[in-house]
Amino acid sequence: MTLTDLRDGFRDDDQRQCVQAAVHCRLADDREPQECRYLMRFWWQLSMPYQEVSLEELRLNVGRQKLDALLDLISAIRSSHEEIDAWLAAAEQTFPVIQDRGFSLDSDG
Repeated sequence: MTLTDLRDGFRDDDQRQCVQAAVHCRLADDREPQECRYLMRFWWQLSMPYQEVSLEELRLNVGRQKLDALLDLISAIRSSHEEIDAWLAAAEQTFPVIQDRGFSLDSDG
């Protein structure tokens, strides 16, 4: 299954950007560099017409809980704008915003 159709499933750019922000701020943790790399490739895929990342690469490099969230998101994008809104609400409930510990340590010092 290709992921090149994802950018066409959003209501508008605002909805896509909200989803991208959730992927970036709630899923992509740079303390897990390999997983983060593939999550950010998926983040990019949400607005690109070409293949940036495959489903198989995501399965191999993303942990189970986050992979399940991505699969739910892909399904929502291919279903309806309301499903995407529901996914966003669920992601906000399930995944806290990732704190950049390096930045906070640097700014305290």
